[in-house]
Amino acid sequence: MKKVIMLSGSANDLGNEKPGKLLLQYSIPAIIATAAASLYNIIDRIFIGHGVGPMAISGLALTFPLMNIMAAFGAMVGVGASAMVSIRLGQHDRKGATQILGNAVMLNVILGIVVGIGCLIFLRPILFSLGASNETLPYAEEFMQIILLGNVFTHIYLGLNNIMRSSGYPGKAMYTTLVTVAVNLILAPLFIFGFKWGIRGAALATVLAQITGTINVVRHFSKNESFVHFLPGYMKLKKVIIKEIISIGMSNFIMLLCASVVVSIINLSLRRYGGDYAIGAYGIINSIANLVAMIVIGFNQGMQPIVGYNYGAGKMSRVIRAFNLTIIAGSSVTCFGFLLAEFFPRMIASAFTTNNELIEQSVIGMRLILMMFPVVGFQIVTSSFFQSIGKAKFSIFLSLTRQVLFLIPALLILPHLWGLKGVWLGIPVADFSSSLLTFIVLMWQLRKLKLVES
Repeated sequence: MKKVIMLSGSANDLGNEKPGKLLLQYSIPAIIATAAASLYNIIDRIFIGHGVGPMAISGLALTFPLMNIMAAFGAMVGVGASAMVSIRLGQHDRKGATQILGNAVMLNVILGIVVGIGCLIFLRPILFSLGASNETLPYAEEFMQIILLGNVFTHIYLGLNNIMRSSGYPGKAMYTTLVTVAVNLILAPLFIFGFKWGIRGAALATVLAQITGTINVVRHFSKNESFVHFLPGYMKLKKVIIKEIISIGMSNFIMLLCASVVVSIINLSLRRYGGDYAIGAYGIINSIANLVAMIVIGFNQGMQPIVGYNYGAGKMSRVIRAFNLTIIAGSSVTCFGFLLAEFFPRMIASAFTTNNELIEQSVIGMRLILMMFPVVGFQIVTSSFFQSIGKAKFSIFLSLTRQVLFLIPALLILPHLWGLKGVWLGIPVADFSSSLLTFIVLMWQLRKLKLVES
């Protein structure tokens, strides 16, 4: 007789409780976790900007594409494995979930080591290809050397934290994320200002924070009282499980890889038309935009179980209600980000640096890049909505339209017309175009949903 698995939250509530109350209940922990994770970038840039200098911020911005590639491999395993664990637990297959856990650990270890060593060997030519100059290369190189040495811990921490959340411990997953942020927040200023270790100190603080997170998740899965935990004999890689993990996580891998390509093109364009300070300015702007986007993604994570459950139950009015509330919440967040960028860009940029040229570049770029941010919330939520109702192809297509279909052509065309301003404008042009396409696809799909309900 199979044991019934009781995870946190009530499925019955998902079909009966008010959607607004459910959205808050499920979103708040996710928002705390996603926003806290994005603070890594902001914390590093603020301390590096004041403790090392403006060129260090530019050097750090150059590492975005490489960091995205590393994250792509980790997300492929983490997202794929966590989705499979949820499915197995829903099928009351505890043994299957344990096998997936073991395979995910081994995959993270192997990929973490291989990717880390591979990038270390070719680090300098990689950074030059991403737009590094003789002035910014030393900072980017020093930072990434430390990060790559700790890459295996980053993969294990992120992968197992995802599985912890999907196996019924969202509170523990959130706590682990907050602990890693706190460790980074304490160690970064100590290493940069106290020990005078510069950008290497910032990187070391990040790696030690990730190691702390790794210790937390490994301890959780080492305890017998954890519903899914490590067991002898379950760490052996199985071809069928690996194939399924990769197939499910591939969409996340592709999206992060595309993001890496886009950021590379942006950095190369900025280097050509604006120089190192323009790259540093984009690093500042991107870290702020990412924080706002992570809050919206937190709302998405809260929406997904509500929409998914009610869509499966045929309760279309509740699906639409939850979706509409999430659009309102997400759009409110991005509108707030837009207002901050338009009215307080100098204050935001000054938090990162005292260099006047970098501040000026950041002010101009921030106002232009985020000018279409009010519609970005709608686009992000809608892409996630399609994923929540099982239409992954729509979700992937809409997510990639901004990066591939609209942004890359804009970045290749507009700078030839308006120089540096054209680089900045390429991003809002892509935001508006992808949001318009998303609206058209949504209207078509909503008509189908309403027909199903009738």
